[in-house]
Amino acid sequence: MPGADGFNRRSFLALGGGIAALAVAGCGSNTGRSDGGGGGGESSGGGKPALSQWYHQYGEAGTQQAVQRYAKEYPDATVTVQWSPGDYDKKTAAALLTDGGPDVFEYGNGPTIDMIKGGQVADLTDLLGDAKNDFTPSLLARVTYQGKLYAIPQATDMQLLVYRKSLLQQAGVQPPTTVDELIAAAKKLTTDKVKGLFVGNDGGVGILGGPALWSAGLDYLTEDGRFGFDDPAAAESLRKLRELFTSQSLLLGAPTDWSDPSAFTQGLTAMQFTGLWTFPQLQKALPDDFGVLPWPKLNASTGAPSVPVGAYGASVSTKSKNVDAAKKFVQWMWVDQTDKQLDWAQSYGFHIPARKSLAAKADKLKAGPAADAVKFVNENGRAQTPLLWTPKSGTAYSDALSRIIKNGSDPATEIKAVKAVVEAELQRIAG
Repeated sequence: MPGADGFNRRSFLALGGGIAALAVAGCGSNTGRSDGGGGGGESSGGGKPALSQWYHQYGEAGTQQAVQRYAKEYPDATVTVQWSPGDYDKKTAAALLTDGGPDVFEYGNGPTIDMIKGGQVADLTDLLGDAKNDFTPSLLARVTYQGKLYAIPQATDMQLLVYRKSLLQQAGVQPPTTVDELIAAAKKLTTDKVKGLFVGNDGGVGILGGPALWSAGLDYLTEDGRFGFDDPAAAESLRKLRELFTSQSLLLGAPTDWSDPSAFTQGLTAMQFTGLWTFPQLQKALPDDFGVLPWPKLNASTGAPSVPVGAYGASVSTKSKNVDAAKKFVQWMWVDQTDKQLDWAQSYGFHIPARKSLAAKADKLKAGPAADAVKFVNENGRAQTPLLWTPKSGTAYSDALSRIIKNGSDPATEIKAVKAVVEAELQRIAG
């Protein structure tokens, strides 16, 4: 979400349901190249190739200085970092169509399927080597198409359920493991001063689309790329979201939305679906009085618990004048330099390294709720949306969710309408 001083690395995770702004728009003239633009891969003064690397503007203090330091330490090329405020996604998508774009760039959840199908990003499959099995599987799957890898995950962000231990104990409520238990717990925890659950001021429209499907044992798409939730279990799961909305136990109209922990830390709600990035504030305000859970499975016999995960991924533009040099730099930074990867995840905000071995070494993640969060990523992590789930598909699903949750529309009917849109998008992609 937007930070006080810019956009931070979890901004794409705030776009629940896959409604990402990926349309092509105009871009600025500053490419970040040392030669003033259009010279990606050309030799710098010292005989090394010159590469440009683009980042969106992170909100966490020290991030810009860190990536500039990493780039300066690279021995085999002169790497110039461009730090881009504003609508980074649109700017980057447009620049990739020109000769003035970056050599190396990051993108939320990796490049889009249209970038891949359009031949705009290079195949990075050969960069991982023996490190492949060390990366979080759900992250790698999200940036892989037809067996080829198109981005290297940089750091993991996630959403999860947080709860006040003391409030649950006082109410005699156990941490819920099914959606029915969650609804019952929210009702029991609701008083005249505290609501039982906060899932956003929209009642969960923006963030529960994926968890609702996963809790029913389904997904946006099947493994073979077909529409994934024309199923009675999906209708039942979405109906439960409507039940929550009408239960009088949801916090609505909070001063800040779900991505900020203020409603939770100020005692307005006993449970909240939020993000890992809130942990520093939670630990400061409620050091021993909060626990974490995945979104629960639908019922005892259906589905599985889940946490949405995402990562900015480093990619290489095929319009670079030295693709091989750009790939070599990406490999150095995001595969070989494990100390820098750990620094990037842990020294600026609160994030999980994209590699399991580094997560195990991260001091902030070794105990308490943070250790539980790492476990959830490894055991229950689901890519926020699949690669083939396009913005148009995401909009159709989000609109349907809004009608189901807020207006009581029939889930089965709404699912059929979403299916028509998604199947048309899948056909377009296949063509």
